[in-house]
Amino acid sequence: MARVLGIEKNSDYQNIMSRSLSEHQLNVFSSLEEAKYKSGRLAYDLGIMEINHSLEKGLADLKRFSSLLGTAPVIVTSERDDADWIVKIIRAGAYDFIVKPFTREKLRLSVERILETRSMRNEIDYLRRQQDVDYDLSSIVAKSPVMMDVMYWAGKYAETESNLMITGETGTGKSYLAGAIHFNSPRKKKPFIKINCANLPETLLESELFGHEKGAFTDAVKTRVGRLEQASGGTVFLDEIGEMSAALQAKFLQVVEDKCFERVGGNRTIYSDIRIIVATNRNLPGMVDAGDFRSDLYYRLNVLKLHLPPLRKRRECIDVLTRVLLDRLSRQLGKKVVDISPEAIKILVSYSWPGNIRELANVIERALLLENSPLISEKNIHVNANPSSLDQPENSPDETEPDLLTSERQAIIKALDDNLWVQNAAASQLGISPRSLNYKVKKLGITHWRWRRHKPGE
Repeated sequence: MARVLGIEKNSDYQNIMSRSLSEHQLNVFSSLEEAKYKSGRLAYDLGIMEINHSLEKGLADLKRFSSLLGTAPVIVTSERDDADWIVKIIRAGAYDFIVKPFTREKLRLSVERILETRSMRNEIDYLRRQQDVDYDLSSIVAKSPVMMDVMYWAGKYAETESNLMITGETGTGKSYLAGAIHFNSPRKKKPFIKINCANLPETLLESELFGHEKGAFTDAVKTRVGRLEQASGGTVFLDEIGEMSAALQAKFLQVVEDKCFERVGGNRTIYSDIRIIVATNRNLPGMVDAGDFRSDLYYRLNVLKLHLPPLRKRRECIDVLTRVLLDRLSRQLGKKVVDISPEAIKILVSYSWPGNIRELANVIERALLLENSPLISEKNIHVNANPSSLDQPENSPDETEPDLLTSERQAIIKALDDNLWVQNAAASQLGISPRSLNYKVKKLGITHWRWRRHKPGE
């Protein structure tokens, strides 16, 4: 419900306004002076004002009415239907102009459209402010030398417009880092569009990226603007770029080279000024050698590169990361837990974290739910107790990216085992969608005799 202030002399139109806006709180007066005297210090969401006298007086009254409303938009009603007169009223600050006589439906439509637009603008402004805070580069925990180096280059790359590839294991924070780079770049006031290439089948991903024209396929009942077009002026982040099919790679190559594309089922070239950031946990050079990923696309995307180290290679960060997660999750869960015991920290630091930061967050959340005191104790820290997962030796500097798939497989199997092989529960623990987990289960060849799609003997 919105609070609306109206100025209208005619009692018939006052009744129309009252009936049109019955779901809102309407205060209508016959003059600006009466409204100023009787409306008090109330804040209004919208104003409706009648102007029928000279343009000079009308503009002066509109200015006075706007100052009374503050930032609220104004609808002007009038018996005058002169185009030049209307243009001057709109330029003076009126949001809409309705010529008399008008119906209840016409007034209601104008009011609802303005209120919806205002709400959307407020939401966008709120989200941008939240993102600016959430994606602060200085808030990223970087206590280890390897992570300090990553953040140094992330700050440098944020100042550029070049394509960027972020690599690293699942759960290391590639999506967050991409957002931090965007919101610390010259494009920070423009859209940051995220697309996960692993979550959608090829046809839906193509429509998501490029949009489609009405009638392009069976369910295309109307034209849809794609994410690449929505991101114009900002940044597009494509997660799991290695999952993109060969056909889509060829089409996306044109976007990378020329910043242009066509909607599905369309023939009009659309230009979009975007910066492209991609991420993967796959061995893209190996996929290029095997012919599974286009070499020309790979080299155009890999202009700048950042590799996010796994959590086991930045153990100096675990203590601080734990406390950051503890503070955030305790507020979200409404728990008054303020610290964690040194014994619990030792367990966390010694663990290998195959699921990386995402797994750490799940462990802290579980501990918060189990803990009844202000201090998390070691008894509520539940990690994989298999000795092979504790105090693992660091991988050699020349470790290859196929090992990332092994780590991901281990993390998924662990989550499934923790949740009795119920995929929805395991997906929740891993912080991914059930659909994404199902895709990864198939890709990594993970099976279990309890799943109905497998025969008992498998």
